[in-house]
Amino acid sequence: MTTEATLPSTSASPTTRQVWTRTRGIALAVVVLLAAAVAIATIRSDTRHGALDPRSADPNGSRAIAELLADRGVDTRVVTTLDEARSAAAPDTTLLVASPDLLTHRQQSRLRSATADADGRTVLVAPGSRSVERLAPGVTADPATSLEDELDPGCSLPAARRAGTADLGGIRYTTTHLDADECYPSERLATLLRVPETSGGGDTVVLGAPDILVNDRLDELGNASLALQLLGSRPHLVWYLPSLSDTTAADPEGERGFFDLLPSGWVWGGLQLFIAAALAALWRARRLGPLVPEKLPVAIRASETVEGRARLYRKANARDRAAAALRSTTRTRLAPLVGVAASQAHAPEALLPALSAHLRNPEDGQTLHTLLFGSPPSDDAALISLADRLDALEREVRRP
Repeated sequence: MTTEATLPSTSASPTTRQVWTRTRGIALAVVVLLAAAVAIATIRSDTRHGALDPRSADPNGSRAIAELLADRGVDTRVVTTLDEARSAAAPDTTLLVASPDLLTHRQQSRLRSATADADGRTVLVAPGSRSVERLAPGVTADPATSLEDELDPGCSLPAARRAGTADLGGIRYTTTHLDADECYPSERLATLLRVPETSGGGDTVVLGAPDILVNDRLDELGNASLALQLLGSRPHLVWYLPSLSDTTAADPEGERGFFDLLPSGWVWGGLQLFIAAALAALWRARRLGPLVPEKLPVAIRASETVEGRARLYRKANARDRAAAALRSTTRTRLAPLVGVAASQAHAPEALLPALSAHLRNPEDGQTLHTLLFGSPPSDDAALISLADRLDALEREVRRP
């Protein structure tokens, strides 16, 4: 029966205890993150969250106004694509666009063409200058926003007069329509506009801020009254929440790259993982103090060290570095033998004349210069020849 000898572990081989000590912090952090993710997913599995989402009970959601409208016989339907929003436009429908600025120019033009002749009401929530001019032609957004949020109606629109003071403010608008209702002015510019369509009974309402629609502020001032009147004028309300994943946002004539096919969450998630990995690498690479010498478990002969270094040089084809090491060491040993200071051992003008004087058969200066300060050897045979010649030179100098 044969047995295999078990080699003792060296100082370079970490033990199981050392591995656990080094990695337990990372393992604990991963476990905590996974547990938190599972807990959050479980808590939110049956709850919808999102700003201006009529299904959300969060402070910035709009579930409260949706339930108040339902009590008054107005049904609310949420859509997330442009095709659904366009098909829902009808005379008995109010179409609310929650974030008009998320729509591309192409989407804005298509939505406007569907609502212009639908004879319904379109409510635009805080559209900026890039979207209001397409969705409500003749309306311009002012670059300076209002710093006030409690404004008086200041117009003859019945809904505004009945609601009274409300939380509007935000973006301010001007219009070229002479029959438009300009309400809740801030520094003489309206923060609520109602623009009637040129044909039919439809109109477009532009809100400078979404405050009257969110759960957290619906019960303040006349917010609830104004929101109910603007959104409850027709029996059906379609709440359009634009989504970046809507396929209609893509240009049909343009090419889509790899990153265009990835959902936006994957891109941000990958970026966060990259940052986390970089921070972990920096943390693991930190220096806690000066290097501490460690005693080796066994004594290593000098010949083994030389042989190991020689093998590394050979594997890397580093003949130049090997030759430089041989010449430098030889010069360092020869200098004190011929009476040259150690600081001048690598200076040809100091070493070569003194070396020639100690040789029985002095070689010419060019030969000694090539041997001790020459170019790197071209192959392994030349390197071996150089080592032999250096050994012979040193033996010659040491000979009594």
